[in-house]
Amino acid sequence: MIEIRRIDHVALRVANLDEAEQRWAIQFGLTEVERVGHHAFLRCAYEPYSLQLVGAGVPGHDHTGWELRRSCTLEHAADQLDHHGVDYEHHDGALHFADPDGYGVELMPYREEGDRRPPVARSTETLPGMHPRKLGHVNVLTTDLDRATAFYTDVLGMRISDRLLGAGNWLSINSDHHSMALVQHDYDHFHHFAFEYVDWGELRVVFDHLGQHGRWLVWGPLRHALAQNLCGYVRIPDEQLIVECYCDMEQLEPDHEPRDWDDTPHSSNVWGILPPRSYFRFDEEAVRYERDGLLAKGEQLPPLTHQEA
Repeated sequence: MIEIRRIDHVALRVANLDEAEQRWAIQFGLTEVERVGHHAFLRCAYEPYSLQLVGAGVPGHDHTGWELRRSCTLEHAADQLDHHGVDYEHHDGALHFADPDGYGVELMPYREEGDRRPPVARSTETLPGMHPRKLGHVNVLTTDLDRATAFYTDVLGMRISDRLLGAGNWLSINSDHHSMALVQHDYDHFHHFAFEYVDWGELRVVFDHLGQHGRWLVWGPLRHALAQNLCGYVRIPDEQLIVECYCDMEQLEPDHEPRDWDDTPHSSNVWGILPPRSYFRFDEEAVRYERDGLLAKGEQLPPLTHQEA
């Protein structure tokens, strides 16, 4: 079985590498590590990097990178992919392939940390005052929840932490409640990735800061019952996705058993506010309705056409 240690990075294709690097750094507090050709690498804190920007192709999600556990080599992971009939490429020191919905996946070898001290014990001349603690998880829309779940559990060795009956599955690889979430929908689309911040007070600072840069919350602030985290979801039309900023994620016991949740408003938000209809859409009309406050004014968002999905 493939054993994954943690989520390593998310890679996004961007329209303009210089503009995107500056935007992600200023708005979310990331630090650029290096540029290699048309790739820029940014980190949250002291990790090698958490966000890879690729200045080529149609803007959007390119792939999600996962770091293997020390006991799981790339060769073993490749054998397991062969066993499950998954086509992959082995280059740049990693395994590259796609999941059943076409989302890019990269498996990276375990990396020894040069400095194992906690962040507060280190010194820096580059880390900004406001920055995420880490990249926490990704969430994707799938047209076949059972098939996607089987791939990530049977092939990549993730564990189901919770099930929102008929609507989604949340998957864990360590003590965090989830590092991957799969949501059943009418079409496939990368929905969001998530940055962890320290606490509710820091989230307030982050949302104030993003508001000054013209960003808005699609949904939130809210408290999930499932996973219990406090969060808000920020629209990023530039790369056709959403960023969740969160804190207070539930930590699982080693012998955690999956729980089944009814698909009710309380499961999604104990404070009672469900997401707007635009939350699962990435077309220009949905973005306009959010940006101009039309949903709050009672205007109905037109149905999504097949060509826009």
